[in-house]
Amino acid sequence: MKKRLYKSKTNIMLDGVCGGIAEYFDIDPTLVRLGWVVFCALGGSGILAYIIAALIIPRRPEYLEA
Repeated sequence: MKKRLYKSKTNIMLDGVCGGIAEYFDIDPTLVRLGWVVFCALGGSGILAYIIAALIIPRRPEYLEA
């Protein structure tokens, strides 16, 4: 099966974007969240990137849940 990026349903803080990225790359969600905070602090564009990702990345369909 093809690997797809979805929002997480278990690792949710705001919308599940960081948790979904962590699941896709098989890493700890805390590392993704810390990276996102650094990205926001350095340029401020991380907030806009998160909003765009929250709008673009789909939720995992019910039939694909394990």
